[in-house]
Amino acid sequence: MLYRGLVLVTAIGRHIPLRLAQFLGRRLGMVAYHIARSERKKALRNLAIAFPEWDDAQRTRTVRGMFRHFGMTLFELAWLPNLDVRKRDETTIVEGIDEILNVLDSRRGVVMFTAHCGNWEWLSFVMGTYGRPVSVLHRERDQPEMNRYIIELRAKAGVRTIGRGSTSSAREMIRAIREGGMLAFVLDQNIRTESVKIPFFGVPAPTPIGPVQFAIRTEANISISYIHRLPDGRHHAVFLPPVQCRKDDDPIEVATRITRAYEEQIRRHPEQWVWVHDRWRERPQWDVTSEELSRRGATPRERSDESIRTP
Repeated sequence: MLYRGLVLVTAIGRHIPLRLAQFLGRRLGMVAYHIARSERKKALRNLAIAFPEWDDAQRTRTVRGMFRHFGMTLFELAWLPNLDVRKRDETTIVEGIDEILNVLDSRRGVVMFTAHCGNWEWLSFVMGTYGRPVSVLHRERDQPEMNRYIIELRAKAGVRTIGRGSTSSAREMIRAIREGGMLAFVLDQNIRTESVKIPFFGVPAPTPIGPVQFAIRTEANISISYIHRLPDGRHHAVFLPPVQCRKDDDPIEVATRITRAYEEQIRRHPEQWVWVHDRWRERPQWDVTSEELSRRGATPRERSDESIRTP
């Protein structure tokens, strides 16, 4: 049903002005707010964890804003294939990209970390418009149609999608970095993969550690990027200065810095994050200790590239 809805929205959204698409998205979001009762309650519970000092009215306003935001995001996805360089400059303020491009142009790879805050697919399109190789690690959905829709959407901007868990994903990620491309990960969700507990809004939350280990083992440059929607409908994309990883970097410390950066962004724009996600859900079967990470990283140079574990 969601896929059919996306097809319908795409048929409309691709042929209308962006402002009209955003207007329709806001209306759709408010309809969803009144219908999706269980998601609304989950978002309120999660906001109570992250912002215990808020009153009920403030949390309710944020949840309404979140539904409006994701309604707009849905119609923006349909409109995104219209985004070329000229329209990028009209619709998006881009900050800090020059340092990233300089690293890529020197044939050094960049591992980019971002979060599900703002319209993150818009961010991947923006990166693609600069003409450098961009790859995104992607958790495949259970619905093949949804996977195809997202992969084809990114491909319109020249962004390559690597399926997490596929037999070739590790080789593809290594190739992306060795060829001087950008490889993007989202690190703000609780998924079924090896994770460490990182404080998120002051509460320990399982955080995937594989992407950080990958960046350290390949000694890649890492950067953090995020995007948010401005009140006038434009987007503001920010790329923090790249920092090169070293073999002896502590993956938990690096993951903590990344988590802290996107938490600060979410605090600035709380209505633009996915509060319906079970961020603090316990997954003991996927927990990994710092001692285990240290043991694995004790002799990294003795490992071949093919032994790098797929995040």
